[in-house]
Amino acid sequence: MNDLFTWAALGTIAGASAATLLATNVIGGLIGPSGDKLRKWIAIAIALLLSYVTAAFADDAGGEKWIIAFFNALVIFSAALGVNQFPPGNRQATPTQVASGREPRVFRSWV
Repeated sequence: MNDLFTWAALGTIAGASAATLLATNVIGGLIGPSGDKLRKWIAIAIALLLSYVTAAFADDAGGEKWIIAFFNALVIFSAALGVNQFPPGNRQATPTQVASGREPRVFRSWV
């Protein structure tokens, strides 16, 4: 159990991002097809929750920790969902093709 998520790992950006991504996909999958539109809102809620819980346990920080926690939540959210994927112009559609009997060969002659 010590090799999976720990409280210390959840307190890091990488751990919180991974937890946000996993929880968002599981919750969205449980909701079903209508969950696809909710995934970004689920992700920001989980990122905010993890960030503010981490800030609550920070003893040596002052009142500014709540402002920093908000921006940390944005970093967690961005890392979990991929900020470069949000603008529709940046996304490329993956072509789907029905399999036929003539799939391209892996190794082709270049001659």
